[in-house]
Amino acid sequence: MGLLDPLRRFFRRMSESDELRYAEEIQAWAAQVPGAKRIRDVEPRSRSKLAGVVRRITVHPLEGHEALEALLYDGTGEISVVWMGRRSIAGISLGTKLVVEGMIGEQQGERRLVNPSFEFTS
Repeated sequence: MGLLDPLRRFFRRMSESDELRYAEEIQAWAAQVPGAKRIRDVEPRSRSKLAGVVRRITVHPLEGHEALEALLYDGTGEISVVWMGRRSIAGISLGTKLVVEGMIGEQQGERRLVNPSFEFTS
C-alpha cells in the first residue's frame, strides 16, 4: 500500500455520484442475506428470495381489488412486489430494508412478486 492510496480512494469516492454509492451500499447489504439472489439475475417463473430497499409505494384502491405495490431495489435492479387485498402493511415505508420470497412473475414485460412472504431486516 503506497502513501498515495488513501488519497486516490478519497478522490475516487468524491467523484462518484450519490446514486452509485447508495447502490454499492445496498448491494453489499443484500449480498449478506443468506439465500438472496440479485434482482437482475432472477428469471420469471422461478421461486426466489430477494433483499432490497423499498423505493416507491403505490396503493391501488379499486374497491374489492385493493393492492399495495412496493418497488424493491437492491442496487442491481428493481422489481414490483404486490400484496393483493392490502392498502398498507405496518412497517413498510420508503427506505425499509425488506427480504421477500415467492414466485417471480411477469406482466407486460415487468417482473413482479405477488403476495410474497416477507420479513424486515436491519
